[in-house]
Amino acid sequence: MGWKGTLRSMQASARRAERNSHRRQRELERQHKEYARMEALEQAAYEVEVYENHVEVLLSVHKDCGDVINWKSLLNSVEPREPSLDVTAEAAASDALATYAPNFLARLLRLEARQRRALSRKVEEGKAEDLRRFQTAHSDWRQAHANWADERELAHRIINGDKQAKLDAIEAFEPFTEIAHLGSGIELIVHESGLVEARLAIHGTHVIPSEIKSLLKSGKLSTKAMPIGRFNELHQDYVCSCALRVGRELLAILPDDLVMVTALDNVLNSSTGHLEELPILSVAFSRNTLDSLNLDAIDPSEAMKNFVHSMAFKKTQGFSAVVALDARSFNLQRA
Repeated sequence: MGWKGTLRSMQASARRAERNSHRRQRELERQHKEYARMEALEQAAYEVEVYENHVEVLLSVHKDCGDVINWKSLLNSVEPREPSLDVTAEAAASDALATYAPNFLARLLRLEARQRRALSRKVEEGKAEDLRRFQTAHSDWRQAHANWADERELAHRIINGDKQAKLDAIEAFEPFTEIAHLGSGIELIVHESGLVEARLAIHGTHVIPSEIKSLLKSGKLSTKAMPIGRFNELHQDYVCSCALRVGRELLAILPDDLVMVTALDNVLNSSTGHLEELPILSVAFSRNTLDSLNLDAIDPSEAMKNFVHSMAFKKTQGFSAVVALDARSFNLQRA
């Protein structure tokens, strides 16, 4: 299967294996249309469930990932075979003409010549039908062959460590759509060593809710301002969850054993006194370590301890700017 076919397969697989939190999110969105007709207590329960689901989605970004791409398999994929002209329809019509024998009624009504002309037309129509099928098949083959050639060429470049090929592959698979929907933008850099770094503009403070919603014993809605400590913890977990997801996606697409992810957000620059978009987390994700983690059970922030990383965080203050890791200090390995 080529990378375009692999992409379609991955997308279908992702739809089948979609997280419960996302399925529930869409169900809640459908229920929103009925919100106005709900009783007050139902509305309260609905709002709390939407809130809890939103938080769950934010903290579980890292749990999804596309399938690992086998570039060697793509490089060795079988070349699509060029179709040949299949004259089935013409042959069947020619056989009917050759074996035609007028029956008694045809002889009586002198229909033999007309029927032979009709059968001759069927031969020409069969020939045209065969040609149309061949032209369609050949057009499909040309597209399939072009895709096959493209994917083999990309696989060859990937296996040889071509820097641009890495960016081309990531662009083709578009693995970061979900994160983009949550408000994060990604810039990809291939360093001189070939090490890929994703710079993630997280803007997490705009995504984390500023209130806590819960149900009172009476069933009524309680809305309170979120304590700063809780807000900062959610922000940290969200940033780390996004970083883990980006690292996983890069390692699923690339044959490298190491990638870097640097998350940026608006924080106070102590040298200027202004808010600036600066690194708040920089981490080098190794394939072996990521593969060893139980990603469904980890705390995203605590998981950073498993990797070389730079992060300054206090529950009462949130993130502080850090110096991003230096790509030159790592040796790139291939899986």
